[in-house]
Amino acid sequence: MHRFKISELGSHVFWLKGPERDHLVRVLRLAVGDRIIGFDNTGAEYKAVVNKIEDQSVTCGILEQDYPEVEAVTRIYLAAGLSKGEKMEWVIQKGTELGMAGLIPLRTKRAVMKLEGSKAADRVERWQKISGEAAKQSHRVREPQIFSVTDWQGLKALLPLTTQWLIPYENEKTRTLSSVLKDFSSQEPIALIIGPEGGFEEGEVLWAQEHLKAQSISLGPRILRAETAALASLALVLGHYGDLG
Repeated sequence: MHRFKISELGSHVFWLKGPERDHLVRVLRLAVGDRIIGFDNTGAEYKAVVNKIEDQSVTCGILEQDYPEVEAVTRIYLAAGLSKGEKMEWVIQKGTELGMAGLIPLRTKRAVMKLEGSKAADRVERWQKISGEAAKQSHRVREPQIFSVTDWQGLKALLPLTTQWLIPYENEKTRTLSSVLKDFSSQEPIALIIGPEGGFEEGEVLWAQEHLKAQSISLGPRILRAETAALASLALVLGHYGDLG
């Protein structure tokens, strides 16, 4: 059954509006009587039947409510240095499939991409749509949040104070991810700070260590591209806590 993000939830019905309504009617060409699945980012999903199709909405009758265990128990966030081209989109799409809880687009000194003002807001809106589509495809019941583009100074305010910060860094030679995770709590959020194409300047790493209490870690002897480092570290953390494999 096709999956849709619920626009409005009632006691026995829900409604699809805007792009969700148009996708059902114009793209998939579903009709009254067809069955679908809706989710509302609360962890629940609803099996439903299309009851009524109108110009502005589709009304769906709820047949069954469920709370599938598809979300990662440990909330893992990526704070990713802005990357050019489609690399950010690729990280968001695949990170959503893997199970990330959200992504913070981070301005860094060596980032090639520069985003400010309305251009940044438009890009975040596009990234959120990509995350939403990937959430549907991977049968998630919560879309990862794509935060507004931020500077280093804004990072701490975006996530809970109990967040545990990690920063993969090519100049870290001794501290490994597995050794650090032994002292982390799976019940508290974890945020991975990933550099842009040119990597971090040393001062940025020192700032994260001082102000976020971030632990710098090595991902191995090989230099990874920014998008590879993001997804590899995300997968490793999720695997460590038993969510993958």
